[in-house]
Formats: sequence, C-alpha cells, structure tokens
Amino acid sequence: MRIAVLIKQVPDTDDVRMDEQTGTMIREGVGAIINPLDLHALQQGLDIRSSMGGCVTAVSMGPSQAESALREALALGADEVIFLSDPRFAASDTWATARTLAAAIEKTGPYDIILAGEKATDGETGQVGPEVAVMLGIPFSTYVSRVDPEGDASVVVSRTVEDGTERQRLPLPCLLTVLRDINEPAMPTLSGKKKARRTDLPVWSLDLLGLPHDDSGLKGSPTRVVKIFHPQIARNPRLFKGEDIEKGITELTAELESLGVIEKGRMS
Repeated sequence: MRIAVLIKQVPDTDDVRMDEQTGTMIREGVGAIINPLDLHALQQGLDIRSSMGGCVTAVSMGPSQAESALREALALGADEVIFLSDPRFAASDTWATARTLAAAIEKTGPYDIILAGEKATDGETGQVGPEVAVMLGIPFSTYVSRVDPEGDASVVVSRTVEDGTERQRLPLPCLLTVLRDINEPAMPTLSGKKKARRTDLPVWSLDLLGLPHDDSGLKGSPTRVVKIFHPQIARNPRLFKGEDIEKGITELTAELESLGVIEKGRMS
C-alpha cells in the first residue's frame, strides 16, 4: 500500500508576526517545527504500513529551511520524502498550495491513502487537505479519529463530530485529515536519525512539476490579505468595594435595564 503524508513546517511560537505590506507571515528569525497535527498523520501512515505493508512518502512545500521537517519525517520512519521548494511558491494561499501538492502527488503517485493533519497551527484553516482531494478527484473525510483499512479496496474511518462519532467507508484512493487523539506519535530512532542525515532530499521546482507559473505562489492565489491591523481593546472599569458595594449594584442594575438585558424592577 502506498501512503502519502502531507506535512508542513510551522513557526515554533504562538507569537506569529505578519508583514503588513505583503500580508504574509514573517518566518525569519523564528524557530520552526513540523505542524504538530501532521505528526499524528505521519504516525497513522506508519501504523498502516506496519499492518498492511507498503511505503510511506512525506510531501512538503516550503522554503529551503523546511528541509529539516522532511529530515525529521525520515527520522520518524518515513520511507521517502518529496520536497517542493521554489521561490515562485512563496505567498501561496491554501488554493495555490493545494494545487502544488496535488500536482506532486499526481506526478509521483498513484497513492492508496493520503493523510494530513486536521489543520496547521499557523493558519488554522483546515482547507488544504480537502482541496487536494477535490483537485485529485478522490473522496475524503475530515476530523478522523480512527482508521481501519479493509484490504486494498476500502477503508473505514471514525470521524468526531459535534454530536458524537460518524462511521464512513471510503473507497481507495482517498484522503483523510486526522485529529490529535488518533494516536501518540513515536520518537525518532537512532537508525532513523542516521538515515535522515545521510539521505539526499529530492527538490522539486515549479518547472519540474509542470505547473503554469500563474497557478502558484501569489499569482495563483485567489485570496489575499489586504489589510492587517491590531485591535484596540479599550476598557474603563469602575470598581466598587466596601461601603460602595450597594451603590455599585444600583448603578449596574440601572445600566443593565437601560440596555434591555433585564426588565426594569426585576432585581429590586
């Protein structure tokens, strides 16, 4: 069984900074890690390989420093990696990113199962996985918390929804985005670290993928960040204590009545 796992390198911080001129994230000077949810997708791919046999390929698009994410994927057990890196990929929105990933999968596939994390911590959109599936013309399922392969023809998944759990059977090939509670990612092994250090990473450019230049990067992105601003939170609280408590209650009641939150005289 051939399994592809989509991974992304994200900033290792909650303090994400944006360039107000371009509307893109500032990555320079910030530590980076594999998107934590993608680690669960990779582990699920390794678990399927353990039970069904096959090969796990990690695919990532990013600048040159994203190479470290793919080397970590190798150390964790991936059989091979595909690194999509080209300055013309820069500033891609989710649509342009999905087109690039889909092109790589078509070029190197076919794959039986494509796995990805539910979302990336730097964007929080959860769009890329489903978009890749649509572009490839294959079924997909999201919020997956359990995967049970049924031979080479189909897979049964449990997906967590607001009012419980849904069970779905999907024909192969398909794409699944997984939740963090699906498994516990393992630690890299010594042999995996040696393999990661010695492996030559194949780097795929826009030309090698055969994508039109206008379909990637900023040119191929139908959505743009047109304005960035920091919300101003203005508060002017009044504090009543001690002998002023009764006065505070009276003023608060009057204010709530004026806003229609409570009926007049209800709290008297």
